Amino acid sequence: MAKSDKPHHVYTLVVEVGRKEGDDLPPKATGAGLVCYASGVDEAEAVRETVAVLKQAGLAPLDVTGYGALDDRLADGETIPSEERALMGRALNENAVIVTQMTPFFEDSTG
Repeated sequence: MAKSDKPHHVYTLVVEVGRKEGDDLPPKATGAGLVCYASGVDEAEAVRETVAVLKQAGLAPLDVTGYGALDDRLADGETIPSEERALMGRALNENAVIVTQMTPFFEDSTG
């Protein structure tokens, strides 16, 4: 299997997931937000790969917001900590999707 000649970049994505049987989210959660780093030749490929991996993991992706590659984020004036850069490097080296944070959502019952 030949690897693409196009350079890969790592994109920062935030994925909203809903509930699905067996998803391992907390019992009263209505869904979750995931911060992911995904490798791809472009952001569209990174999104497709991320959605596919999350579905294989038993999650129900609903929406994906892309924040660009490292160079895009730096150009926007963001400061990227070394730990985050290391995870991005791992995603690139392994041509992988790495979930770095999961925040469950809960229904606000205060009305």
